[in-house]
Amino acid sequence: MTARRKATQRFVFIGMYDEREPRFTAEVMAEIAAGKVFSGGNRHRQLVAHLLPAGAEWIDITVPLDAVFEHYEDREQVVVFASGDPLFFGFAATVKRRLPAADTTVYPATNSLTTLAHRAVLPYHDMRAVSLTGRPWAEFDRALIESSPKIGILTDPVHTPVAIARRMIDYGYTGYSMIVGERLGNRDHERVVSLSLDEAARVTEFATPNCVIVHGTPRRAPLGIPDSEFELLDGRALMITKMAVRLTTLSMLGLESAHCLWDVGFCTGSVSIEARRRFPWLAVHSFEMRPECETLIEINSRRHGTPGIDVHIGDFLDPDLNLDTLPRPDAVFVGGHGGRIEQVVARAAGRLTPGGTMVFNSVSNESLDRFLAALPVAGLALNDRTRLAADNHNPIEILKAIKLPG
Repeated sequence: MTARRKATQRFVFIGMYDEREPRFTAEVMAEIAAGKVFSGGNRHRQLVAHLLPAGAEWIDITVPLDAVFEHYEDREQVVVFASGDPLFFGFAATVKRRLPAADTTVYPATNSLTTLAHRAVLPYHDMRAVSLTGRPWAEFDRALIESSPKIGILTDPVHTPVAIARRMIDYGYTGYSMIVGERLGNRDHERVVSLSLDEAARVTEFATPNCVIVHGTPRRAPLGIPDSEFELLDGRALMITKMAVRLTTLSMLGLESAHCLWDVGFCTGSVSIEARRRFPWLAVHSFEMRPECETLIEINSRRHGTPGIDVHIGDFLDPDLNLDTLPRPDAVFVGGHGGRIEQVVARAAGRLTPGGTMVFNSVSNESLDRFLAALPVAGLALNDRTRLAADNHNPIEILKAIKLPG
């Protein structure tokens, strides 16, 4: 929904620390004294309740946020308390996005990651900040794959320091150490601790709220993963897209400008994994009929440091597989089709964005002819083709098609 508001609506954001006796400047205290409507989390309310004027109204910030903005609609001014800097992954950014014309004043405190860097005497000009608070792993995974040497992380009850350490270990990012800041700004309970990832993974629990900085030697990936470094399906060397073919395929998919890749018939997961390593901002959805391949892609993803690949096991053509619930791809690689190339092309093309790319690696004249015949029926047009021979294997025709508009 879009909240309705008065033209003169004003928001005052007051950043604060997690301490029993908050200390504010005279200017901030004047804003509080003049306020009538206040807002924040329950913890903020407990800390500032004694500072609020008599008769003050409080609006709790809880999800879903639509209900919060409904409460804001008829208020000329709202004073909002927030942890740290309200513009640093904070609620002020949400208000600015939803109510861009509102008059906004911000009195920030130091954000928690900066505070943690100060406590640890750790230079942080090169620190990459990531929020996992109510968010998926995607941006943290990207920071790891992109070899960030220092990552500051805002946590939540799911993405805890323990979960972060275990994820990094699972995917081979073991060259880092971890600094955890617990209850920063609370003079009675603040604690900062430095640990190895192994030590952090064994901790029973960290006090909340907390945040994390991981720093150290990143894992760097070469261009192209040798075929011998993949776990293979039943040890069959032919059941993998060879490195030379794989890299050419990725080039033809045009992933540098893509947002979502579907890999249909992933088998070992080599194309999905190579794509994730080279283009870590991509949402990668990988489809495979054979259940045993789920273990294969998990092994290979961990081996090559590529968390965040979404795996779908089952028949791609099964109507019970609701593709409408997945993000639309702007690139599709057809790595397997089970003899039903026409149907696979049609179904994938139905979700492919206009102008999007589909690439197919043909190993026989029959599959080549069938793919070409399927293109106009599915609203695709051939755009490019190249022929490669890897080692002593038969030549492979790599075909690129584009989804036509309309």
